[in-house]
Amino acid sequence: MTATESPVNGSNCFVCGKHNPHGMQIEFRLDGDRCVAEYTPPEHFCGFDGVTHGGILFSLLDDVMANWLYLRGESAYTGKCEIRYREPAATGVNYLLEAEQLSRKGRVAQMAGRILHPDDRRVIAEAQATFMVIGSRADA
Repeated sequence: MTATESPVNGSNCFVCGKHNPHGMQIEFRLDGDRCVAEYTPPEHFCGFDGVTHGGILFSLLDDVMANWLYLRGESAYTGKCEIRYREPAATGVNYLLEAEQLSRKGRVAQMAGRILHPDDRRVIAEAQATFMVIGSRADA
């Protein structure tokens, strides 16, 4: 069975899976045209002391964009993603996550995501990605 033929179940996802005891267990939600969430990176997710590892930031951005589709009943895989880190993200700060769909052509969705500082909504990191929609979710 290939990845596109297998049933899609995100319950063990490192970022949002509710059944992953080692994951972040972030609860994404829809807010109008955006998918949003909040997350406070713990110290053990650092690269340099006190600074969140860039791979964690990438994971947050990838998942907030994917959940924009998922919460609307579609399963998708990331095809391509470009990220821009604008400033270091301190651990222990409750960052705001948001994503939106930029465009859609058939199964190809162009998405944008941002990590925002909670005090002034300045952009900490941002990404644009192409997602390949593989179908509708039965549990949507």
